[in-house]
Amino acid sequence: MEPAFRMAGLSTLILLLCAAKDAMPSSSHWKPTWPSYRVPVILPQSTLNLDKPQFDAEARLEVVSPCGPACHKSSPLPTYEKVKNYLSYETLYANGSLTETEVGIYILSNGGDGSQGKSRTKRQIYGYDSRFSIFGKDFLLNYPFSTSVKLSTGCTGTLVAEKHVLTAAHCIHDGKSYVKGAQKLRVGFLKPKLKDGSKGANITNSAMPEKMKFQWIRVKRTHVPKGWIKGNANDIGMDYDYALLELKKPHKRKFMKIGVSPPARHLPGGRIHFSGYDNDRPGNLVYRFCDVKDETYDLLYQQCDAQPGASGSGVYVRMWKRQNHKWERKIIGIFSGHQWVDMNGTPQDFNVAVRITPLKYAQICYWIKGNYLDCREG
Repeated sequence: MEPAFRMAGLSTLILLLCAAKDAMPSSSHWKPTWPSYRVPVILPQSTLNLDKPQFDAEARLEVVSPCGPACHKSSPLPTYEKVKNYLSYETLYANGSLTETEVGIYILSNGGDGSQGKSRTKRQIYGYDSRFSIFGKDFLLNYPFSTSVKLSTGCTGTLVAEKHVLTAAHCIHDGKSYVKGAQKLRVGFLKPKLKDGSKGANITNSAMPEKMKFQWIRVKRTHVPKGWIKGNANDIGMDYDYALLELKKPHKRKFMKIGVSPPARHLPGGRIHFSGYDNDRPGNLVYRFCDVKDETYDLLYQQCDAQPGASGSGVYVRMWKRQNHKWERKIIGIFSGHQWVDMNGTPQDFNVAVRITPLKYAQICYWIKGNYLDCREG
């Protein structure tokens, strides 16, 4: 029997908007456990062909917004129509064609919920630089570091499926136009560079890796939410600073699944982790972790040391997956940029990550799977 849908009303939408904030782990067990969420269904309603973009914007490796936690928390909840508008999306194809897809937000009604303004320097470092450069193929080619990839526009991305990469929208689109190079976007994978130039899988003593190099795969299509494109001129832009890339062929690496972001107080140690290709350390993958200082429904505020180039990195945590009886890492956000925040009259600087909310999870998962039935568990 096919599940019945009903359109999400305003009251239901408010519950969904509050779900991540109020969800509690369903066990008092000492292990930090992935909570269960009621994930909505987001389905395409109509798709229109748009004019080919100009690809004339400069790639932005960081985003700045003056609207901090207090600003976001005081903003009224969006209406259902606005949220639908924000979650509608553009799709850019490798041949330069562009479409716009309108979406509907639905709730499964038969119980099948599947749940149980100041200027600043480019440097985003807080005190002592606590970043770690990851060296050696034994680390770079192993999970979770192997899930970090480099975009040809200069940002970082994370492997989230066999052919999909999650990154920041501003790495592809500046809010007004697609950036130069977006049409021929490529994703770089670090690989060992052999001394004798051998491409064989078996490495002998005469062909030991000398250093790492990038192997590039072209992007087939890119999804960018309209919340970024339409909201970049106001305070909601950074809330939707994410994009999904589909590669032309599978990458054959282990990837990291996406998950709904738990409240900061439920994160192990209150910390997040991410790795990226910071532009002050060319060719190096840089790992860091830090405490979450504040949060809104859509954003995590932290002071992880980072530089432009790390934008688009997948923010992840490791928690206990009760159903599978094992520990599991999941991407719960996307590193975006930094914000100046007025904290009791004193300007305070934060780095910001976009949280994967239940609505965003439903959207990104559908982009990956193409089937809402595979997207019921956040």
